Amino acid sequence: MAAMRYPSFLLPLCALALVLGSSACTTPLPLRARQALLPADILLLGEQHDAPEHQAWEKDTVQWLAQGDDLAALVLEMAEQGRSTAALPTDASEAAVQKALFWNDSAWPWAAYGPVTMAAVRAGVPVLGGNLPRKLLNAATANTALDAQLSDAAWLRQLRAVREGHCDLLPEKMLPGMVRVQIARDMQLAQTAAAAVQSGKVVLLVTGVAHAQRSLGVPRYLPKNLVSKIALAQAGQALEAIEKEADWIHHTPALPDKDDCAPLRQRGLPPPPAS
Repeated sequence: MAAMRYPSFLLPLCALALVLGSSACTTPLPLRARQALLPADILLLGEQHDAPEHQAWEKDTVQWLAQGDDLAALVLEMAEQGRSTAALPTDASEAAVQKALFWNDSAWPWAAYGPVTMAAVRAGVPVLGGNLPRKLLNAATANTALDAQLSDAAWLRQLRAVREGHCDLLPEKMLPGMVRVQIARDMQLAQTAAAAVQSGKVVLLVTGVAHAQRSLGVPRYLPKNLVSKIALAQAGQALEAIEKEADWIHHTPALPDKDDCAPLRQRGLPPPPAS
């Protein structure tokens, strides 16, 4: 791929700040991160969905890349494949953007993901839905051919992750189908990102940590001729296993302790699909 430019106006400012020992230069990708992650055809940002600082980091990254005309597209797990803002003007209203993306606010609060989405729209960068359309979920659940996409060891890891991600509330017989859905989502996200690649620019894929991991997620299904890099945001201390899944770990403060499974156990209902 062609070498990608870094936004030129930031580099001298950051260099001066470093020389002066100042922390005023707060780019979303510090120098070491840029060296680890760029250039790339596709840059995956893996987030914890309940961490507002992660969504703020994603918005800042979109703005930083767009200011240098280095951003080809923003692909979101939070919208279905086939939905796009490409036909909208840069001054489109938030309502128009939500309509174009068929946004599901109950699943993905616009208050959290509107800022990163609108940052791309305002910069003239297309926002593309990348997730598996809901109408294909049943077919994916029953598609046993997807089982061959993972080795036996990787399949068991994914199965364990799905079980734990659903608070151990799902019947065991449902788990293989849920793993297939996870695989199908990863493949769909990879296909959408790969189709948006432009020479000399980067496609930014915003998704959950599980989808962004190198060994189990989207990177497994990207074309081998494309350069992909992974940055995972972690609230609090990152596990060593997670660090091995990425080219860069973006650390944010730990979240308040809470038991996400408690209300679900009380109701006896499974949580929504993990991502």
